[in-house]
Amino acid sequence: MGNKDLAKKIIELIGGKENIHSVAHCATRLRVIIVDKEKIHTEEIENLDKVKGSFFNSGQFQIILGTGLVNKVYDEIMMLMGDNSQSQAPIKKEGNRFQRGIRIFGDIFVPIIPVLVATGLFMGLRGLLTQESILALLGLTPDSIPNELLLFTQILTDTAFAFLPALVCWSTFRVFGGNPILGIVLGLMLVNPVLPNAYEVGQQVADPLVFFGFIKVVGYQGSVLPAFIIGIVGAKTERFLKTKIPDILDLILTPFLTLLFGITLALFVIGPIFHEVEMVVLYAVQFLLELPFGIGGLIYGSFGQLLGILGIHHVLSFLEINMLSQTGWNMLNPIGTCGNLAQAGAVLAVGIKTFSPKMKQIAYPASLSAALGITEPAVFGVTLRLVKPFIMSMIGGGVGGFLASILQLKATGMALTGIPGSLLYLNNQLPLYILVNVVAFSVSFILTYTIGYQHSMEKTQNKNN
Repeated sequence: MGNKDLAKKIIELIGGKENIHSVAHCATRLRVIIVDKEKIHTEEIENLDKVKGSFFNSGQFQIILGTGLVNKVYDEIMMLMGDNSQSQAPIKKEGNRFQRGIRIFGDIFVPIIPVLVATGLFMGLRGLLTQESILALLGLTPDSIPNELLLFTQILTDTAFAFLPALVCWSTFRVFGGNPILGIVLGLMLVNPVLPNAYEVGQQVADPLVFFGFIKVVGYQGSVLPAFIIGIVGAKTERFLKTKIPDILDLILTPFLTLLFGITLALFVIGPIFHEVEMVVLYAVQFLLELPFGIGGLIYGSFGQLLGILGIHHVLSFLEINMLSQTGWNMLNPIGTCGNLAQAGAVLAVGIKTFSPKMKQIAYPASLSAALGITEPAVFGVTLRLVKPFIMSMIGGGVGGFLASILQLKATGMALTGIPGSLLYLNNQLPLYILVNVVAFSVSFILTYTIGYQHSMEKTQNKNN
């Protein structure tokens, strides 16, 4: 089945164009907001060629297609939808407020992640230029690297985080119905060069500005939460003003008042308050991960995989962005990646041991996908359906996370795990990164092969199919 035919069948089985409110996608899944979920033919969709599974979460019907393919099918769907790419039909509010809030987190931060992935790779490659052991293999020393080249690499590694508030504000305005251009400008105001640089103030080489004798004002380089909150406030302010200002004055007054009110509130109220909140959250997460005897790594490595199933894994993006912008390191990545490799081990064990040709057909590519950092086919196609292999993967992820915590592994970026994640450890940590992932994979594989999967499960699986 070609991608266009697959897109046609998906639209048909979802209930037609009129049942689709909007369509988006992430790295592996189509995310469709449905008008009436009772019209979805779930079983028929899951039996389509190239579809690896589906589930309904936080108001979205999510169809697992896999990395690469999802982009192509999404493009075909958007072409087939035409002018109906976003229906005006009212939709039911699905899920509680918490679930809807998590979905908003995803809508805001998922578009930013590719830029931060690239930045993480640049950081890893820049690490090669400053590593004496690597340079020695080429007969070079750190002094052999031209300053101009180091400056060029610094542009690649520093830009995204220096202007991070602009990215967050842009995406937040977009999601909350404001003008994204106003969001970009408001975010750039937070890091305007006339404000003392936040990093320099933190290093005590610059002083904050003091207004009214007690309000300290600095730039918000690398901050996420203040930009997120002011993005919400700014978008809602703009929408409110559009309902009150006459059309003839809208072009002049709406952007003027939105930016004036937004930056005033950001610098003197929202920024100072939520920057402190941001730091409390960051310290709390660091405290958990730095618990003695690897306890934090054991907990997150074991249960972190549940976050994706519950649909709240986008909260981690906020935490990872925060860590990278404030400390330059990501402590969540090396622990979380152990869970991915544990999934790969569990699914490979099922694929080797099963007698079912269909299960083998799903398991082998899903294992490779998990090793490359994409776990949805493994989780929703194999381990979660069989339950026990998922539990074995939790144990494997916990063991790997425990070891990563003990070894104090830290990544230079985010969103890359498994084999591609090696690029975030192109320093002296790479051998240790390989070690913890091999341990996580091996523990999960051995447990699943020995006690986590029995052939009797195939009968149940065949009945479900």
